[in-house]
Amino acid sequence: MSRTELKTITTDIPARLDRLPWSRWHLRILIGLGTVWILDGLEVTIVGNVTTRLSEPGSGIAITDAQASGTGAALYVLGACLGALFFGYLTDRLGRKKLFMITLAVYLVATACTGLATEAWMFFIFRFLTGAGIGGEYAAINSAVDELIPAQHRGRIDIIINGTFWLGAVGGSLLSIPALNTALFPVDIGWRLTFGLGLVLGLVILLVRRAVPESPRWLFIHGREEEAERIVSGIEQTVQRETGKDLEPAEGSITIRQRHSIGFGEIAGTMFRSYPKRAVLGFSLFIGQAFLYNSITFGYATILATFFDVPSGSTGYYYAVIAAGNFIGPLVLSRFFDTWGRRPMIAGTYVLSGAILLGTAWIFNAGLLTATTLTACWCVALFFASAGASSAYLTVSEVFPMETRALAIAFFYAIGTAAGGISGPLLFAKMVETGDPFDTALAFTIGALLMLAAGVIAFFLGVRAERKSLEDVAAPLTSQQE
Repeated sequence: MSRTELKTITTDIPARLDRLPWSRWHLRILIGLGTVWILDGLEVTIVGNVTTRLSEPGSGIAITDAQASGTGAALYVLGACLGALFFGYLTDRLGRKKLFMITLAVYLVATACTGLATEAWMFFIFRFLTGAGIGGEYAAINSAVDELIPAQHRGRIDIIINGTFWLGAVGGSLLSIPALNTALFPVDIGWRLTFGLGLVLGLVILLVRRAVPESPRWLFIHGREEEAERIVSGIEQTVQRETGKDLEPAEGSITIRQRHSIGFGEIAGTMFRSYPKRAVLGFSLFIGQAFLYNSITFGYATILATFFDVPSGSTGYYYAVIAAGNFIGPLVLSRFFDTWGRRPMIAGTYVLSGAILLGTAWIFNAGLLTATTLTACWCVALFFASAGASSAYLTVSEVFPMETRALAIAFFYAIGTAAGGISGPLLFAKMVETGDPFDTALAFTIGALLMLAAGVIAFFLGVRAERKSLEDVAAPLTSQQE
């Protein structure tokens, strides 16, 4: 459509998508899109578990433990932050589908190259590029998922999808065990094979995604309402055929002034001038979870090796237990985000996890924990923290207007993660490296306090978005009053 053909239209597409019953079609969308979190969990966990092997003689790469778990982790997160901003901006301008295909391709190439690195600088560059692909995925995927999932299921599905990070973490942990077994693979080969799993899984996801449609919400705003109508009609026919039920009539419509693009200045102004309290909420949620999770996921193997003499080939067992607990949290708690509501659940999960972590820090410093009991304490804390962390992505993806959605996700992810996710691994690695339990307990305490602060902010500034259409939570910038 040419620019001169843009016009003001009235559409019921959002209402039609929100009134759909759950079906196998929605499940296929989740498989095609939601699996990005599995890739991220796989990447983070693999590096966290193989860092001690990378620094061993004969590993085939000249790198220290602190470089791999500290600098490498920080560069991965930096890449994710910058990639989220760059690809997030393009996602709002060029569409969800085009970008979630491109970002996955970036990830595939970068993770394959990581497994071929022979020098520290090569490892750093490829970790940065891998992070850029994953960061771009967050913006494109969360936007597409929220715009395709019915309102009554959005909270639960988002929390579960984001929680699947830990399925990847379980896979990465368990994969690292045979891969690091020198009886099976040489020291310089096993760790490289772990990155191959991400490549294989990513190629499968790439094939599945080809069948995922562009967001109809994005299409009708950008002057492609006829294409949006065809997609929604096709979805309705598929859902009706799969469920065997007649669809209820859609209620409500929205009038939109179509635009090809929204300027960055207008997007930033919308987030900070029109929704300042929501901006503060987004920052606090992301900083708290980013510091906590990036610290522990990248550094837990080092903690086990430093304080409990757990060999590098066995850390995966402990991490797999933590990862499983993290996935169970969102799986069990997700439905309450749509029933009890966003505010009490977000605030509650952050505060509970922070309080438990404070207790864990005190007990650890007292020397009362073993590798097993420390893992158990983290399991309990992260049961709640993982659901809270997932809710951070849910929050920023639904409380800002549609035209800003991908960039809002990218922006809060990037700023929050830069503040907590880059400083976290670097600080954590330095504190653990001293071998003093007090220093590591202090790192635990910082993460706990950030989670507690975010929980308090969520209690006062949380948005009641449960079971509401995205357009009711935040009206599109292009909407017109009738």
